[in-house]
Amino acid sequence: MTTATPVSLNEAVLNEALSGLTASPKVLSPWLFYDERGSELFEAITDLPEYYLTRTERALFATHADDILREFLTPGAPASQSFHSHDTFTIAELGAGSATKTGLLLQAATRLQPNLLYQPIDVSASALEAAENLALTIPGLNVHAQVANYVTEPYTLQHPCTSGNGNGNGHQHGPRSRVLALYIGSSIGNFSPEEAQAILHRLRSHLQPGDALLLGADLAPSAHKPISTILSAYDDAAGVTAAFNLNILTRLNRDLDADFNLDAFSHRARWNANESRIEMHLESLIPQTVHIAGQRIPFAQFETIHTENSHKFTDEALNDLLTRSGFTPTRTFHDPTRSFALTLAHTL
Repeated sequence: MTTATPVSLNEAVLNEALSGLTASPKVLSPWLFYDERGSELFEAITDLPEYYLTRTERALFATHADDILREFLTPGAPASQSFHSHDTFTIAELGAGSATKTGLLLQAATRLQPNLLYQPIDVSASALEAAENLALTIPGLNVHAQVANYVTEPYTLQHPCTSGNGNGNGHQHGPRSRVLALYIGSSIGNFSPEEAQAILHRLRSHLQPGDALLLGADLAPSAHKPISTILSAYDDAAGVTAAFNLNILTRLNRDLDADFNLDAFSHRARWNANESRIEMHLESLIPQTVHIAGQRIPFAQFETIHTENSHKFTDEALNDLLTRSGFTPTRTFHDPTRSFALTLAHTL
């Protein structure tokens, strides 16, 4: 497992905290959630009854894993057609976490290619240990994990037939080799449209013609999916999402020697219809001042830190985002109520 240097990460945390908390309104980037404890809390969130996203996406993988691989390797082939490809391929994943859903796709992939390389990338080393353990249960799977923040730090995508990291720029693909990159869990929804496009464009720079991206995204409210269902996924009865949100302050206290009083902040989830997104905030319950790296950060009562957006998409918006990022959407997989989408997009 390769690891980013802690100095670069701490500098990124400091820069983000000072930039975001001195802005008006105050904001923190969602990648700050994912220290070790934050990753553990998010895994707990995915098992909550209110959090429909993970179980819906998992069901899509369980139903369509073979179809996804068929479309990746032979775009446009009918479902009735058996498919065999002489191409080698690897599966890479941004923000892999413990990769429990991905395991369904990896099992299907190893039936096609007995020796398969899986390249999970995540900020949490402990989560990646669980991803690496998939090699113990899926025969023929090899895992090359990278500990990195894919938003702020460099990462590499290794060619399936090479043994090293190459020149580190991702351009190491020989003829008849392919990469299927995964960016699932609706993580793309946590970023502004400009940030989302930058993430996908950066991923595209690591890929070559014949490669593809599978993007998992939560869909906008509909007759079968009321706003109340979406809101409850971000404000669960057990308070796990609240703990996840507040943990960002715990991280700043630990990493930057800040002095946030967690009891003086409260979790808030709101629906923003104009932007088609859930917003998570931390609301200051009292007037107070917090100190970070020698700077005083004042808070008025009821002032919030905007910590996360979870954009909800239409299929048209997803296709537009992928096209602007250098991909060509080729097929979308939906659950029966069209609550969630897995969109496969190829490079040209």
